[in-house]
Amino acid sequence: MKIAVDAMGGDYAPREVVAGAVLFAQKEKTKVVLVGKEEILKQELAQHNYEPGLVEIVNATEVIGMDESPATALRKKKNASIVVATKMVREGKADAVLSCGSTGAQMAAAVFILGRMENIERPPIATFIPNQEGKNTILIDAGANIDCRPRQLVQFALLGKVYAQVVMGIENPRVALLNNGEEETKGSSLYVEAHNLLKENEGLNFTGNIEGRYIFDAKADVIVCDGFTGNIVLKTVEGLSVFLARNVVKEIGKLPTFFSKMDYTSIGGAPLLGVNGISIVCHGSSNREAVYNGLCVACDCIKNDIVRKQVEALTFLK
Repeated sequence: MKIAVDAMGGDYAPREVVAGAVLFAQKEKTKVVLVGKEEILKQELAQHNYEPGLVEIVNATEVIGMDESPATALRKKKNASIVVATKMVREGKADAVLSCGSTGAQMAAAVFILGRMENIERPPIATFIPNQEGKNTILIDAGANIDCRPRQLVQFALLGKVYAQVVMGIENPRVALLNNGEEETKGSSLYVEAHNLLKENEGLNFTGNIEGRYIFDAKADVIVCDGFTGNIVLKTVEGLSVFLARNVVKEIGKLPTFFSKMDYTSIGGAPLLGVNGISIVCHGSSNREAVYNGLCVACDCIKNDIVRKQVEALTFLK
């Protein structure tokens, strides 16, 4: 197993990305390929003790910034780290790619280099949110697609179902549609139509609409929404958890262990589903712990053969 890491992407790259990748390689005895500016990466690696056979460097002279247009940058920067790392997956030189850089650039690279699966129009991001039962609920899409069509939400639901089955071991995951009310007629025209399509799909265990207040109540295993809504939910959860943690510490002097489940660094990364390869999206502010955990997510996806199982599930859309 070999995982390509975009070592130049993220707020704390390359220092924290390299540190997290080396930690993963040493603990899991799995090879990582650091993709980025060779001289800089050599300097970073010099700060660590590691088995040389587990860490490799592939030179990439360019970086796509967070403020750049993903599609334009992808065309102009052929030697960008995310481009080179993603090509390694397409060419079979790596089993997965991980990046903490521009999500837009990573999605564009996945779509144009790895290619979308048949019947998938827009690949979504699937991420975990802790629930009341001490387990996780999948939120999909968590930010890859801002404007969506009803049939695309059905595609997200099917991909989320597969991820829940394969990674979480749930035989028949409950799928719900995030909405501003439980009634079938609630929400915008997008959500009303999406509800009807989800209800008609025989390949899904669709339980209906779910309100935001019940996201943590374990009433669903997969919660579907457009990427604009999903990203706001995700960032709100992150912000609220920080707010609560700070105030709990002020009041009782310590932080309950439960709050560690709300920390994005403990989750690490989220897979971009619906593409012909494994691409793990990490938070832009990822530290070494988050990078390590993101690589563990990549490892799980590889071991569980997530790409093949998605393709099989999508036969429901034919």
